[in-house]
This record gives sequence, structure tokens and C-alpha cells, in this order.
Amino acid sequence: MTSSAPGARALLRKMRGRRVLVLGDVMLDQFLWGKVTRISPEAPVPVVEIASETFHLGGAANVAANVRALGGEAIVAGIVGDDSAGARVRAALAEAGIGDALRLAAGRPTTVKTRIVAHHQQVVRADREAPGEIDGALERAVLEGVRAALPSAGAVIVSDYHKGVITSAVMKSVMTLARRRGLPVLVDPKVAHFGLYRGVDLVTPNQTEAEQASGVRIRGESDLLAAGEQILRRLRSGAALITRGEHGMALFEPGQRPLQIPTAAREVFDVTGAGDTVIATLGLARCAGAAWPAAARLANLAAGVVVGKVGTATATPEEVMAAADAAAV
Repeated sequence: MTSSAPGARALLRKMRGRRVLVLGDVMLDQFLWGKVTRISPEAPVPVVEIASETFHLGGAANVAANVRALGGEAIVAGIVGDDSAGARVRAALAEAGIGDALRLAAGRPTTVKTRIVAHHQQVVRADREAPGEIDGALERAVLEGVRAALPSAGAVIVSDYHKGVITSAVMKSVMTLARRRGLPVLVDPKVAHFGLYRGVDLVTPNQTEAEQASGVRIRGESDLLAAGEQILRRLRSGAALITRGEHGMALFEPGQRPLQIPTAAREVFDVTGAGDTVIATLGLARCAGAAWPAAARLANLAAGVVVGKVGTATATPEEVMAAADAAAV
């Protein structure tokens, strides 16, 4: 049994209206949808006949969108460029009812990930970005947005896609500001920045990131345990949740036996944004007072919903409850 359905229902109710501050790398996800009927005569590649185009909030903005979809409130801090993609991001945030604490980065483009999808399969992805670290002036501007948002927040999620917003100075300041208010800090990490996350409440590496961060290749249960324990020691964090795709998740807390949670996914169509769903659910559940095991079980259910959809997606409380009921059978 993946989760107690009554327990999931009660936690979802408690999560309603809780507010999370999401700090990190904001992106715009563009999807070009079409079909393939022939191979190009110019090169051995498929020709995709585009039928439609959609845009979705990506990166840290998708984390915030997941918080909203689950019934919570969200405000997002970070940067966008002075361009049409940045304007589209801000319009989408407003439409979704997400608080906008973004700062404008003049001369720097908004990160855009363009995916071409044919017959429910991603054919190629093209990225437009300038991922260098933001400068001191932008760091200060981003932190102004964080300070303004913190009084109404119950947790801080750091969504680090290694696109420049999460610098050493930003991370140190956020940790100090959050600690003053007694707010938990959760991080969806990038291995190159692992040294910045010391002392956070929770970190959520996927299996590849966990292997790189711990130096342990995970081939069996003993390797998984060694990797989780090494991450806890390295970061001195309150918990670590290793997400493992079809193998589910493994939660590690100091002094506790690891909790392994089997996957809740029935069908996997697209893993795009699944990590955003996981950390959004964890942050909102923590706001509602959930212990990490209950939060992780609920996040596992929400991720199972999202990977069953094509494209950047979110999970609603009704969808999560349906998954909980199915898991309880």
C-alpha cells in the first residue's frame, strides 16, 4: 500500500490555502505538437508537421503552479528577461493566481525550453538561455523580493536548475532569513551546487544526482542506503528524498530507518516536471504540519499522476485522491 487514503485526504485538506515561497530558475516551456509522416530529404531526421503550440510555466514557476494546483498559495522569486517570453511568464503567473516577486534582468533572455512532440513522443528539445550566475545587483534585487514574500510564507522551496539565480550569496541569505522565521527550506538540487545546501531541511536529488553527490553507484539496496547516508552527512540536512523513477522513492532522516516508497505511477508517458511536482507537494505538506514520511508518500502519489500526462503538468487534489484510492485497493 503506497498511502492511506484517509490520511492523504486529511493532509490535502490541511494543505489548502497554505503559502509557499518558491525561489529559483524560472523558465517558459514551449511545446510544438504535431505528427511525423516522412523523413527529411536533407538529413536522416523526421519532418514534424506542427499542428498546435502551447506554453507552460517551467522550472521554479512550474513548482509554484503545482502548489496552486494542489490547493495552496504560491509566490515565485527569481528573474525573467525583458522579452516576450518573460512577459508571457508573468501573464501566466497572474492568470494562475501566483504571486510575482520576479525581477527583470535587462540584457538577459528568459530561459525557454522548446520541445517538439509527435505522436506523444518528444522528438527534440531546443533551449534558449544565458545560464551564467546573476551579478551582485540582481542578487540584491532577488533577495528584496524574498524578504517581502517571507512574512506570509510557511515554507521556502529552492528550485535550482543551475541557470544562475541560486548563487552562494543568495543561498546563504535565504537560509539566514528563513531560519529567523523558523521556516523550513527544501531544495530541488543540482550536483554542482551541493556545497551550497548545507543545513537545509530537505533535499530531493534524483538517483543520478544522488550517485554523483555521494560517490556511490546505486546498484542495490546497500548502495542506496550508503548514498542516502552520505548525502545526509555531507549536507547535515534534516532529510534527503532520493527519487528513483520506476523504483519509487527513498526517504532518509538522521537516526531513522530509511523509508522506501514504491512508485504510484500506473503508466509513464512523460517525466517532464515530475521533480517539480514532488518538491511542491513536499513543501505544501510541510506547511500543513506533515512529517516527512507522510509528505513523501503524498508526493509519490502526485508524481504518479503527473508522469501519466504528456508535457509539463500538475496534479489536482482530486487526481491525487484517486491515486490514493487506487493504491489502497
